[in-house]
Amino acid sequence: MRSPLRSWTSLSKPQRTELYFRWSLYSMPLLLLPAVLVVAGAGSDLPGSGNAVRVSVLVALAETLLGLRACRTSLDHYLKRPTDHLRWLAVNGGFAVAGSWAVLLLGPDAGGADGSRATLFTSTVSVLLLVMAFGPASIGLSLPHAALAALGGFLLVVPAMVLAGQGLAGTAGLVVGSLIMLPVLGGTCRSFAWLTSVVWELDTAREAQSRLAVAEERLRFSRDLHDVMGRNLTTIALKSELAVQLARRGREEAADQMAEVQKIAQESQREVRDVIRGYRTADLHAEAIGARAVLRSADVDCEIDLGEHADELPAPVQSVFGWVIREATTNVLRHSEAGHCLIRLRTEDGRAVLELENDGVPEVPFPSQGSGTGLRGLRERLAAHDGELTLPTADAGVFRMLATVPLPR
Repeated sequence: MRSPLRSWTSLSKPQRTELYFRWSLYSMPLLLLPAVLVVAGAGSDLPGSGNAVRVSVLVALAETLLGLRACRTSLDHYLKRPTDHLRWLAVNGGFAVAGSWAVLLLGPDAGGADGSRATLFTSTVSVLLLVMAFGPASIGLSLPHAALAALGGFLLVVPAMVLAGQGLAGTAGLVVGSLIMLPVLGGTCRSFAWLTSVVWELDTAREAQSRLAVAEERLRFSRDLHDVMGRNLTTIALKSELAVQLARRGREEAADQMAEVQKIAQESQREVRDVIRGYRTADLHAEAIGARAVLRSADVDCEIDLGEHADELPAPVQSVFGWVIREATTNVLRHSEAGHCLIRLRTEDGRAVLELENDGVPEVPFPSQGSGTGLRGLRERLAAHDGELTLPTADAGVFRMLATVPLPR
């Protein structure tokens, strides 16, 4: 058998919080019996109060047990768990009304010498029974419906007060006591239920945030891996094809091409390791130089103009533009038969604008493997810096892309 301490430590924080608030809620009906015992003790010396005292204690004990069950099912309903709370609310409320009738009819004579004390005794017990029945109802029902249920319960008790001979004083005491205790008890019980639901909602939100963080990291990894390996694999494929053609012709340059393939493959391994560690950033000048070298090896004339103030750009802007150049180079090699490519960087209206343009775009796009996530990944990178990627209309056979990032003032 597990110890209570071990059982407590095995619970999660939301479960511990719910357990705390649940027993705080249960303390409301548990206070009914001590309160009735105090009232019954104060009225036990009244003539003819013996039966009323005994009935009050028995009714309070039964109402406590029913109230605990009604609180449990009502809280489960508030937390959107399957439960039969309406049945227990009806039983609990009906028993409170019946108990009030029994106490009023069996109580001391309200018309005797101690009529005011007798009225106070029976009215107080009736108010306690009806108010305690309202606690679970304030949780299991909406507030308007709970208020209507409370009003209906008091209206059902009025005939018993008339039959018991209680006058205006008894009725006024019942109404005033109810008006004071109902909002306090109902608000307290509902606040416990609300706080419990908030704790579970926060726990659900935390789990959702954790799942989103994992999904974001997977997206970052796939995007970085695409950007890193896309150009390198394209270059390896081109150089391998060139090496095959040279080898078939018996040219010694085939060995040089394969040596470059080996070098690129080794560089790709290093970059993949950096991506996995999450430390890799693209350098603007290095990516521009690499793009020119790769495009020229594919017989593409590459014109690059980074301007005089490229080094003055913030490091995050240079890095994201480096990724844009890398992806654009990959697209030129994979999706066009370009003979000329332009990469130009400028600043205008407080923004840094990277313009990329190439010719050789076929009317029918080349079939490409994959789902085409390169441009989408660039848009996500630029959006992280409040930038955007646009594809302006260009002449036939020409592809043009603009990446803009606002500069800090």
